[in-house]
Amino acid sequence: MLKLLIIRTGATEYEAQGRVQGTLDIPLSEDGRQQIEQVAEALRAELLLKGKIDACYAGPCLATQQSAEILATQLKLKPKTLDDLRNLDHGLWQGMLINDIKVKQPKVYRQWQDHPETVCPPEGESLQVVRDRLQRMLTKITKKQKSGTTAIIVAEPVLSLLKNALRDDALGNLWETEDGPETAWELIEVPSAVASP
Repeated sequence: MLKLLIIRTGATEYEAQGRVQGTLDIPLSEDGRQQIEQVAEALRAELLLKGKIDACYAGPCLATQQSAEILATQLKLKPKTLDDLRNLDHGLWQGMLINDIKVKQPKVYRQWQDHPETVCPPEGESLQVVRDRLQRMLTKITKKQKSGTTAIIVAEPVLSLLKNALRDDALGNLWETEDGPETAWELIEVPSAVASP
């Protein structure tokens, strides 16, 4: 059975400021580097107990690439960049403070909180578009990797969408991430419905 090790990209200054990052290329903050180093330490201990990572894929944004480099060095991985793992294009919201969106567009903000699948950020892309490309990516990966453990390094909110596709659970707040190395990664068995669409 194939297991996916989903790893969240380290934090950026935009996240610390409460800004919408989307597809903007923002580097890791110092806190983000420390987060990824802690994740690498935790995973190294975990891997000693449970085996190795057979393949590794990362999204193309700068912070994700930097996260992948740190993990690659610590865990002896060779990450491959997949464009289908790029972050959600938030269009005109990118760079804005989340609080400004809440104040200036309260109805849209509330709808994004309650039912994000019904909102397309102005000049951005819908969650369905992102889900479709994630499904394509999962199909490719499951054809290549039939079993073992495959790592995927990806930024929020695409990370939440990927977990949602694998577990078919609720999305929750796509602009709120939990901090800490214990919430920065998760091992998920690929359901047979995903493995053979």
